[in-house]
Formats: sequence, C-alpha cells, structure tokens
Amino acid sequence: MIIDKTGLKGLYDFKLEWTPDLTQRGGPGPFLTGAEPPPPNPTGPSIFTAIQDQLGLKLDSSKGPVEVLVIDSVQKPVEN
Repeated sequence: MIIDKTGLKGLYDFKLEWTPDLTQRGGPGPFLTGAEPPPPNPTGPSIFTAIQDQLGLKLDSSKGPVEVLVIDSVQKPVEN
C-alpha cells in the first residue's frame, strides 16, 4: 500500500525510466496488446532510485494501520 504524503495537488504527466525487477514479477510477460515488452536495460536504475533521481521523490517504508477485508467462508451459488 502506498500513502501519498507529498502534499502535491493535481495531476501530473511524467516519464519514468527504470529496470524492472524480474525476480518479483516472475519473469517478463506480454503487454495488454499481446506484444512482448522490450528487454530491460540491465544497468538501469531500480524503481526506487528512478523515483528519487528523476522525480525528486522518495519512497519510505513505514508501519501503520491498514484496512483489511477478511472472508470467513465462500460457497458456490445455488440455482433458484
């Protein structure tokens, strides 16, 4: 979960360039168009470095309360 503490208002259009961490994604996959993405630059920055260097923002990890949805049980619907 990401909580915006920047205080910035409005919408922004920007281009961010980083190297995806394929170990967390499970490998490359197709775009919604079905085309394969271009190969990542192995020497490119991580998303954390890119956000700080290119946008001047910093992602900080912290702990705090979050909303959670708990499902106690699930059943298939029956025909009427």
